[in-house]
Amino acid sequence: MMGEEGGKRVLKWASISLLFFSVFLLVRIIADLKKLPNAGREIYPQSTIMVNGIGEAYAIPDIASFDFSVVEIGATVAGAQEKVDAKITKALEAIKDSGIEDKDINTTSYNVYPKYEWEQIMCITYPCPQGKNKLTGYEVNQTISIKVRDTDKAGDLVTKVGAIGVSNISGVEFKVDDREKYVAQAREEAITEAKENAKKLAKQLGVRLGKILYFNDNNGYPGVYYGEGMGGADMKTSSIAPARAELPVGESKITSQISITYEIR
Repeated sequence: MMGEEGGKRVLKWASISLLFFSVFLLVRIIADLKKLPNAGREIYPQSTIMVNGIGEAYAIPDIASFDFSVVEIGATVAGAQEKVDAKITKALEAIKDSGIEDKDINTTSYNVYPKYEWEQIMCITYPCPQGKNKLTGYEVNQTISIKVRDTDKAGDLVTKVGAIGVSNISGVEFKVDDREKYVAQAREEAITEAKENAKKLAKQLGVRLGKILYFNDNNGYPGVYYGEGMGGADMKTSSIAPARAELPVGESKITSQISITYEIR
């Protein structure tokens, strides 16, 4: 059996072996780090400049959209829905006769609400009994959204739908269908402006531009000009509508804001 002296020797050699193995691993790690592209280089902080650019594109809206709602009350849900269906059907007939396709007609909401009246019970004893809500009927509210691809028809459609006696017409708005095309134009102009700004600034600072480190696109956002009287507010209608509703299309400005960060040398 190994004596106490033998055990100490084994422990000593094990410690020495562990020490050499640790040193070997440390040397390998340092060697591998030196092979990395950025080894020995200071990544932060970097010398940079950031420039901004703004671009604009103008487009004539080529589609229009509006919503109309029908609200009716009946003793039962079926009775109220029957009244709603009658007006909705007439409105859709007029819309489809104007060339609007089914894909551009959507129901955006349908709601049913019970209608109550407070009934006070006659007081003939003390204490007086409390009153209660009495169900008197139901309200059905249905909203239809219409997309008009021929903006010249928008005014006539609003007039026709209003003449049917729908509850309200709202959100008449003119938009650009292929908006991404104009966003790309505005972004290209913004990038060109930012690059020119970077060249001027680098010259003033006496430095050279390096690679682009960061690019931020705030995306193109529209500035829509509505026709007179639109303003996004609801237009309440009645059974008497004007002979023709003139709805100016206006113009849409799409703006792109970008920022570019350059490394400088």
